[in-house]
Amino acid sequence: MTKQTILGRVTQLAKANINALLDQAEDPQKMLDQLIRDYTSNIAEAEQAVASTIGNLRLMEQDHREDVDAAREWGQKALSASKKADELRGAGSAAEADKFDNLAKVALGRQLQAEEEATTAEPTIASQTAVVDKLKSGLDQMKTKLTELKSKRDELVARAKSAQAQNQMMDAVKSIDVLDPTSELSRFEDKVRREEARAVGKQELAASSLDAQFEQLESLGDSAEIEARLASLKTA
Repeated sequence: MTKQTILGRVTQLAKANINALLDQAEDPQKMLDQLIRDYTSNIAEAEQAVASTIGNLRLMEQDHREDVDAAREWGQKALSASKKADELRGAGSAAEADKFDNLAKVALGRQLQAEEEATTAEPTIASQTAVVDKLKSGLDQMKTKLTELKSKRDELVARAKSAQAQNQMMDAVKSIDVLDPTSELSRFEDKVRREEARAVGKQELAASSLDAQFEQLESLGDSAEIEARLASLKTA
């Protein structure tokens, strides 16, 4: 995968609106799991691309420094050869002076070549530097988003478990509705009330029987009194 493709993907993922993606997802947790896998995979690929791009950039920078140094050194050699040529020409050695002037020209040619190579490399170095900066920035953003994704996933899982526990609790409460006359608790309460009513009935029945006995006893007493008074009348 080329660094341009990696850069495009890193930029796209770094700018992705996670909340919008989750809102559109039928299963947010599954979506988050897939996003985490995608981000982790693309971060690994991007890191390799960044490392390769940085390596190539450092090589170009090294070559550029060498070209700049070479241009300076050839310039110094050209100057030295030119000065030597001037000294020899002043001393009357024209042939030797021409020789050193030719050496100065060769050195100047090498200097010009090194300068051209350094100048040619500079736009590429600038471009690669910009790519590396963007990749590094995108990687940082992706790593931040990956942390955000993992946090959201943990939060979503916790919320799902909490909702499941609440639903289970509500189902359990609903299955024991004290206001429902068909519930076990209501039937048990009715049974207790019937037993209480039966006990009250027995108490009333016992009390009624006892009153009748006392009434019978009082009736027998009245009869005895009547007989006694009748006997008294007869003896008077």
